[in-house]
Amino acid sequence: MRAMVYETYGGTEVLTETRLPVPKVGPGEVLVRVRCASVNPVDWKIMAGGLDGLMDVVYPVIPGWDVAGTVEYVGIDTPEFTAGDEVIAYARKDYVHGGTFAEFVTVPVRALAPKPVSLSWQEAAGLPLAGLTAYQLLTRLDTGQDDTVLIHGAAGGVGSLGVQIARALGARVIGTASPRNHDRLRELGCEPVAYGDGLAERVRELAPDGVSVVADFVGGVLEVTKAVLAPGGRHASIADPDVLGADGQWMWVRPVGDDLAALGGLADTGRLGVTVAKTFPLSELAAAFELSQDGHTAGKIILEV
Repeated sequence: MRAMVYETYGGTEVLTETRLPVPKVGPGEVLVRVRCASVNPVDWKIMAGGLDGLMDVVYPVIPGWDVAGTVEYVGIDTPEFTAGDEVIAYARKDYVHGGTFAEFVTVPVRALAPKPVSLSWQEAAGLPLAGLTAYQLLTRLDTGQDDTVLIHGAAGGVGSLGVQIARALGARVIGTASPRNHDRLRELGCEPVAYGDGLAERVRELAPDGVSVVADFVGGVLEVTKAVLAPGGRHASIADPDVLGADGQWMWVRPVGDDLAALGGLADTGRLGVTVAKTFPLSELAAAFELSQDGHTAGKIILEV
């Protein structure tokens, strides 16, 4: 099969296109023929060695954790799926090796969900990691109808999905973003506020009694969070472990198929959409990584395999 790989840590120069054997399918796994895969910042951060102290690496590495495709083959004891099923997954494994930037990838059944019928292949590929991150953080904080939620980084890939999910859970949403993204956030049902000096005061103008939930998707904002959180409020971060010392939660997204199916349900009922910024062919993964590293893309970057 065709695959993009690297055999040492580094920048985009270490990526090469090659051919590898189709991976073996173990018990409780399925083989997915990849239609589209999504680029996430964690993909190139791992390639640069950024998670070396956290996850074991087995070379050659096929990067990529997001996938949308069709079931090609099912392993032993996988009654949930059959060949031909259209699926999506956050296909992270317990070590870094066989990812989604290839023609085929094996995925544990526990991480799979049906592809939302309302989303294109490109949109569906952009949902798993970012959508699960937002969904799991907000649901772990018991976000609901009585909440006012502040989302740090509301215009980003995770944050924009978080806005929609929080709204679907019934919450009022305030979101931090650059002014150029405010109109887009208003379209999603969010009350935007600008970054920078005076942020806590601007949030307090909208929520004088404070906010009950804070979702931090950017890091470095703990002091603002503490300044605007109402008594008894809940907060969590995906980027700042210091929240643990401030009665908050530090979270890392889990590959849970049931959660992903719930996101698919929100998409199919018109309450969740995925914005695609640009698509690349598999062979142009380096260019896709470089666009992601630029950090100014409004929407998901997709590989078409």
